[in-house]
Amino acid sequence: MDHDRTAAPLSADEADARARQLITEWCASPYEVPTSYRDETTPPAYGPTPPVAQPGRTPMSQRATDASALMLSGSVAALSVGGATSLVLYTLGQVDPVTLAIGATGPVALVLAAGSLLKAVGRAKAASAPAEVHNHYTGTVRQESTTVSSTTKGLFAKNRNDVR
Repeated sequence: MDHDRTAAPLSADEADARARQLITEWCASPYEVPTSYRDETTPPAYGPTPPVAQPGRTPMSQRATDASALMLSGSVAALSVGGATSLVLYTLGQVDPVTLAIGATGPVALVLAAGSLLKAVGRAKAASAPAEVHNHYTGTVRQESTTVSSTTKGLFAKNRNDVR
């Protein structure tokens, strides 16, 4: 800004008016329309649009997911048992029918034994579960719950315990 040193100085009223004009221009909004808007209405709990299936596996219930995983693991077990039976029968191909029958039932007996062992382990887990306790109180009760999770990472162990 060029200053004209030859111009006459402003009077006190003119200087005061000019100062007020500069302050008003400085405080004025540079925009004529608002730059933001906040919608205060609450959104609806649900809308008319149906849910859209996401890419990947189709949505299933937890029970269906568990059954699917059980069928996949069962097919892997059946494949290994069938392969072992085929190998035994191929190896015993030159033997009499009684030996073939014993060789063919061996893997099946092994699978049945493993299944009964898994059932026994499942029953033992269910029996060892803590008994459900119901407490009934009268008056003021204060209950606190603390969970500690520990994470160890890296070549040099660094333990980080988060208490919640």
